[in-house]
Amino acid sequence: MAGIRIDGKVIAQTVKDRVKQAVTELKRQGVNPCLATILVGEDPASATYVRNKHKACKEVGIDTRDHKVDSKITQIELNSIIDSLNSDSLVHGILVQLPLPKHLDEFAATSRISPLKDVDGLTPHNAGLLAMKKAMLVACTPSGVMEMFDYHKIDLDGKNVVLINRSNLVGKPLYHLLLEKNATVITCHSKTKNLKQICQAADIIITAVGDREKFTLTADMIKEGSIVIDVAISRFHKKIVGDSDYDQIIQKASFATPVPGGVGPMTVAMLLKNTITASSLSTQIGR
Repeated sequence: MAGIRIDGKVIAQTVKDRVKQAVTELKRQGVNPCLATILVGEDPASATYVRNKHKACKEVGIDTRDHKVDSKITQIELNSIIDSLNSDSLVHGILVQLPLPKHLDEFAATSRISPLKDVDGLTPHNAGLLAMKKAMLVACTPSGVMEMFDYHKIDLDGKNVVLINRSNLVGKPLYHLLLEKNATVITCHSKTKNLKQICQAADIIITAVGDREKFTLTADMIKEGSIVIDVAISRFHKKIVGDSDYDQIIQKASFATPVPGGVGPMTVAMLLKNTITASSLSTQIGR
């Protein structure tokens, strides 16, 4: 019997509905939630991502500011834009679209964002707070995965979870979020040995490799009744795919996410939620 398809579009809409209500309440208090984005260069994928984020903001009533700058911008010039947005009390969230051109320092740019406006949850301050279980603003994709678990009432207490990713954007934040829910977490990566055997013992597998030429999570790698969350997205044989062989995985797993239509919509929804959180924080410090 096939497992349950975790529909990211449906769950994301529930988050957007809550955000829309929060926007109405904040505006009643005289606060107009605002997200500022910085897009460096003209990378088509990045431009699409930013456009989709602005569209989602409009749907829920969040104001946006769109900063598109030339790919030859210097680090000093980029820093100046970030500083300006940090000091602007009408801007509550700041997002620097990644990746940046190679001559720019991504860590320096994201670290420069005020922790109170860090809607991507990438500043060292917010990453540290997450490790201490005190974070208010958490990376969007990991928090979206946790929202999926909550929606389906999946209890993580004592579950063996295998994370196939160790990035600052996905793997590391998820590790801390899962620990907070009392899961037992194993982080795997390109140097991990016996990955198949490790996965076969897992109750939950969260994979985010993003390169089907090198890795595919197949049905023989999971145990019966496990849960598979596919965070990856890439183009393979002219199709948008994740890491997992979904059609086969869903026949064996109890729950699984498709690609597209799984985790992807959650990332944008949690960005909206983070913007509302940042807007609320601004009211608490009198800005």
